[in-house]
Amino acid sequence: MSIQPPEASNFAVPIDRMFDAMLVLCGAVALGVFVVMFWFCIKYRHGSDANREGRQSTRFGLEISWTLIPFLLFVGMFAWSINLWTLLRTPPNDAKPIYIVAKQWMWKVQHPNGRREIDMLHVPLGVPVRLIMTSQDVIHSFYIPDFRVKQDVVPGRYTALWFTATKLGSYPLLCSEYCGTDHAAMTGTVKVVSREDYHAWLNESTALPLAKQGRQLFVQFGCSGCHDPGSGIHAPDLRGLYQSRVALADGSTVMADDRYLHDAITLPATQRVAGYAPIMPTYQARIDEEDILALMAYIKSLGQESAHALHR
Repeated sequence: MSIQPPEASNFAVPIDRMFDAMLVLCGAVALGVFVVMFWFCIKYRHGSDANREGRQSTRFGLEISWTLIPFLLFVGMFAWSINLWTLLRTPPNDAKPIYIVAKQWMWKVQHPNGRREIDMLHVPLGVPVRLIMTSQDVIHSFYIPDFRVKQDVVPGRYTALWFTATKLGSYPLLCSEYCGTDHAAMTGTVKVVSREDYHAWLNESTALPLAKQGRQLFVQFGCSGCHDPGSGIHAPDLRGLYQSRVALADGSTVMADDRYLHDAITLPATQRVAGYAPIMPTYQARIDEEDILALMAYIKSLGQESAHALHR
C-alpha cells in the first residue's frame, strides 16, 4: 500500500516531483557535509598519527567546485519553483468560476447557475476550475491535499486558486489555518464527477442564476435607484465597469476588478470616483459576503450582451 496520497489534479504530479527533487538535493548536500565532517573527526581524532603540522594548501578547483555546483543546483530549483508558481497563479481564460465563502466553521459554495453547497464541492473531471474565495469572519485556508493546492482565505478581500481534477472520486477538503474552537471540524469533500454528471447535477437546481440573484439584491438594497440608467441621482454607470479603468477623485486610476467592486460596496468612501459626490452609504454591516458575490456577478454581467435581458 502506498503511503503517498493520490495525485488527483494537474498540479499534484509536478509538485510531487519538485518536492522529491528538493528532498534528494538537500539530502545529498547534507550527506556530503556529514561524510566529510565524520571523516575529519575520525582522521584527526585524539591519539591518531595524522599529520598536524598545520601546513596550508589551496586547491582553487576543489573550492570552486564545492561552492559553485550546489549553488547552481539550488538556483535551478528556484527557477523550477518560480515556473510552477507562475502556472499555479495563471488560470486559463476558460476556467470555470466557482465562489467560496468561508465561515466559522464551514465552507459555503456558490455555482454561477445559483446552485449552492455546504462543505461539499462538485467539480467536473478534466475541466479547469477557478475558485474565487473570501471569508466572512477570520482567516481560513482552503486545502485539498490530494490536489496539492492550498490558499489562504482572508476577510475583506478575494483570493483565488485554480486546478483541473484528473481522477474521479471524493477527496477531503480541510482548513489548514487555525480559525477557532472548531477548526478541526471545518472539513468537507471535493467530489469529482464526469462532465455529463456535473451538468446534470447543476441542472437539478431550481435556484436563480447568481447574476439574477444579484439583480434582485440590487433592487432590494436600493442600488437601482441610483445606478440604473435613467435614475434621477447622479451615480456612476455600472455597464461595462468590470475590468475597466476607473478615474478616482484623487487623480489616480484603478482597475475595476473583484477587489475594487467589493470595496466599492463595503467601503465606498475609500476610492471615490471622479466627478461624483461621496453620497453612497456603506453596506459593510448590512450585507454578507454571499450577497456581495451575487451583486458582483450582476455587475459583471452588465458588461455582457445578456445584460439587457436582466433589465426587462
